Amino acid sequence: MAAEIVNPRTDSGDGSTGQEGGGEPLNSLDSFDPAFALHRGGKMAVQATVPIRDKDDLSLAYTPGVARVCTAIAEQPDLVNDYTWKSSVVAVVTDGTAVLGLGDIGPEASLPVMEGKAILFKQFGGVDAVPIALACTDVDEIIETVVRLAPSFGGVNLEDISAPRCFEIEKRLQEALDIPVFHDDQHGTAVVTLAALRNAAKLTGRGLGDLRAVISGAGAAGVAIAKMLLEAGLGDVAVADRKGVVSADREDLTPVKRELAELTNRAGLSGSLEDALAGADVFIGVSGGTVPEAAVASMAENAFVFAMANPNPEVHPDVAHKYAAVVATGRSDYPNQINNVLAFPGIFAGALQVRASRITEGMKIAAAEALASVVGDDLAADYVIPSPFDERVAPAVTAAVAAAARAEGVARR
Repeated sequence: MAAEIVNPRTDSGDGSTGQEGGGEPLNSLDSFDPAFALHRGGKMAVQATVPIRDKDDLSLAYTPGVARVCTAIAEQPDLVNDYTWKSSVVAVVTDGTAVLGLGDIGPEASLPVMEGKAILFKQFGGVDAVPIALACTDVDEIIETVVRLAPSFGGVNLEDISAPRCFEIEKRLQEALDIPVFHDDQHGTAVVTLAALRNAAKLTGRGLGDLRAVISGAGAAGVAIAKMLLEAGLGDVAVADRKGVVSADREDLTPVKRELAELTNRAGLSGSLEDALAGADVFIGVSGGTVPEAAVASMAENAFVFAMANPNPEVHPDVAHKYAAVVATGRSDYPNQINNVLAFPGIFAGALQVRASRITEGMKIAAAEALASVVGDDLAADYVIPSPFDERVAPAVTAAVAAAARAEGVARR
């Protein structure tokens, strides 16, 4: 018999089932699916860092002692970073429009994911995070809301906001705020992809400049990956959406895709994704769908297939292994998982450590280089990226990001 799960925030202590209004017992879902049992009552809580044991403790933690700290901060605003939690806490902000492959499910339904993100910040980076699900989807309203909330936080992690709005929201928030703003769906994915690609190239005796990549998906992740790979020195990259290769001769491009067309596809490719894959060195999938085996077979010798759609990769690993030297997915049950948790905890930890005003491209590339270096001499076709549970990951990324922030002049300590 399974052990009874008791949550102090939801258990009544009177033996009742929690049944209301004659309907199903509230714990009935727990019985059929352990995920519901784990999530009951939420996955996180607020915990004090100082004791309140007697009136002396109370007088220091609250009134009258707190007034002296408030007055000092009012006179010297930068002291807020030393005498509050601001400099060590991140807001995880969503509007619930693009949640974890589930789509537009709304702010309330997004909360389990946002809580999960917050505990990953803590578990893997030692960073406190607060989930904030907004009941608005208008770009201006989201920006105004986050700006008003910002005094309480040292950084903002934008999460699961649909494209193309996510691009404008991130850009305008970073312009308005002097704390890091980071859309993890874009940049976290790009950092881990770059790290894996660096090691795959090293394994096969090539540099990034020798490679031509094709990305399936021109949403948040696809755009960010393309830009970061080019910034890191990739030879060429073409991005394909549902209508084919994003190229300058297309008249149906959004402003974001028009900019992408100007930056990418130096070879001047057109046509379908399958056409672009002929002779390509790298396939990166961030869109879902299925790539025909014949298209994978047409890629160059010693190709890399990073099929990251979840739960169904664009190319099944069994198929990819027939033709590719290195195969990666977004799944944890196959080797070489491209997982954002390898990046964002350390990136924010490094940025907060030096009180960075923003997260620059140099900081993201430094994070990718540090992540790739963790693999070291153990580099192999089934190990081009470390596990999220490798305890070396977060410290390496944190140190690299902090150093890059100082080098780029965005660190304030």
